Amino acid sequence: MAHSHDKHDTPQTRAQAVFTASEQRDKLVRTEIEKERAATDAKTARLKALRLAHEAEEAAKPKPPTVKATKAKSAKASKKSTA
Repeated sequence: MAHSHDKHDTPQTRAQAVFTASEQRDKLVRTEIEKERAATDAKTARLKALRLAHEAEEAAKPKPPTVKATKAKSAKASKKSTA
């Protein structure tokens, strides 16, 4: 004869088992989210470092004269030669 106070059949034991399983799933999901966030942060930091290095490299290069500057110099030179 089965007892109604059997450890495996009590509603409280079943509820606790469901709760424990739910907590374990939540913990696993949080761990996965943290891993993904860390990977994304590392990728973002790497890309930012590459961008900053590229910007520094571009800033260090001498800039060619712009079209406006070239035209202005040509106009000044032609005015001087006619004067």
